[in-house]
Amino acid sequence: MKTGQTGGAMQRTFGRIGRNWGLYVLLMPATILLILFAYKPMYGVVIAFKDYSPALGISGSPWAGFKYFEKFFHSYQFSITIKNTLILSLYSIVTFPIPIMLALMVNQMRVNRFKRVFQTVTYMPHFISTVVMVGLMLILFSPGSGLIGNIYRLFGAEAPNLMGSAGLFSSVYVWSDVWQHAGWDSIIFIAALSAVDPSLYEAATVDGASRWQKIRYIDIPMLVPTAVTLFILRMGGLLGVGFEKVYLMQNNLNISSSEVISTYVYKIGLLSSQYSFSSAINLFNTLINFVLLILVNQISKKLSDNSLW
Repeated sequence: MKTGQTGGAMQRTFGRIGRNWGLYVLLMPATILLILFAYKPMYGVVIAFKDYSPALGISGSPWAGFKYFEKFFHSYQFSITIKNTLILSLYSIVTFPIPIMLALMVNQMRVNRFKRVFQTVTYMPHFISTVVMVGLMLILFSPGSGLIGNIYRLFGAEAPNLMGSAGLFSSVYVWSDVWQHAGWDSIIFIAALSAVDPSLYEAATVDGASRWQKIRYIDIPMLVPTAVTLFILRMGGLLGVGFEKVYLMQNNLNISSSEVISTYVYKIGLLSSQYSFSSAINLFNTLINFVLLILVNQISKKLSDNSLW
């Protein structure tokens, strides 16, 4: 009986593939690229469990077990990198509602010309490269010759060194990121709001609902599924703070607050050639993010009907 059911399911599957063969042909290049550049390199994960030597190769290098994981857990950099990474990640998550508020604001604008100008102005910073962005920050925040320094001198005060302050590093990193990407991140929420049936607004107007009541009872419930999905994905990358911007902002004055897992892996792996050690650190980072993704997804599924799977 089971064999017959299995055979019938396979026939139906192959039948669907045969009827839609054109779609599968279009999908094939993306699938091949995904396998070659995403799944095949996963074999390199075994470096974390070996005393890897480029001369011996991955298969020829001797096994080391959990040696490098233990080395990371007992190193003085473990608590520093984890703490700094968590601070930047959690700080960034606190700003998660800003694109939502921006989308609600844009949705309430009635003058189309002003709306288009506002959207263009808020989207444009997203297209500035990370290198240029950090260069602008260095120029603007320079206490000697930057805009901030000149403003402080107008009032006879000494400007703080924002880019060299360990205590202010997380704020400078997060809020510059908000300025650069909040407008672009709001696009998906604006798209969700565009799917709202106009008759709901008309009915609310007839019932005497104010603008704030429309936002509360129509717009926000419409955004909840999208916001929950993006929040789950954000939590899945909790320890995945981006490398480029942190590394470019890093200097000897703020290193105590700016050394995160990604920058430490770069220094250990590429600059110090400790490939097995850096692979172990990165694998630990990936596993923690994976566990958090599953955990937050399950919590969301229990508390609401929104989840990734």
